Amino acid sequence: MAIYEFDGYKPVVHKSAFVHPQAAVTGNVIIGKDVYIAPGAAIRGDWGKIVIKDGCNVQENCTIHMFPGVTVVLEENAHIGHGAVIHGAHIGNNCLVGMNAVVTDNVVLGEECIVGALTFVPEGMKIPKRKLVVGNPGRIVKDVSDEMIRWKTEGTKLYQKLPEELHKTLRECEPLREEPEDRPSQSKRYETWGEKKNSEL
Repeated sequence: MAIYEFDGYKPVVHKSAFVHPQAAVTGNVIIGKDVYIAPGAAIRGDWGKIVIKDGCNVQENCTIHMFPGVTVVLEENAHIGHGAVIHGAHIGNNCLVGMNAVVTDNVVLGEECIVGALTFVPEGMKIPKRKLVVGNPGRIVKDVSDEMIRWKTEGTKLYQKLPEELHKTLRECEPLREEPEDRPSQSKRYETWGEKKNSEL
């Protein structure tokens, strides 16, 4: 793992969490149980503190940082999609931040909010619980339904199981030069939101 002490602060990583060797975790960072930190994630607690609570995932190429003296918190089961930036914000319990979204300083996401992909949430925005936020600048467009939260929670559970699987099976290897004829197919364990909606029609 690329774990770095900075200015006397060593990251704290629960033994059940998984931090990919190509991620970077620096300084005053607390990572809870069953957390998944993906390749390319930069979690930089040099100027302030970062708390990533139990069951969260921070996917590929995400950045978490802050201005000096600020604490960034990801509450339990927060789900941070590929390439998202969280800077000086507070992410509520069971929230989803979509791919390449940017959540800026002093933003507070209430519990079970969903931030759409490519959304820019401007400084200081306070978002009540169970709201869907999209656009640039981000705006609340509707309430998050029970069905949407069930779908989000199912996806997050996959990531909560991933650390244990990675601890057991991830290892460096030499590549094969040909695909074996008996290579098994991977199971489909999840439906995208579009697939889910279409299957109900």
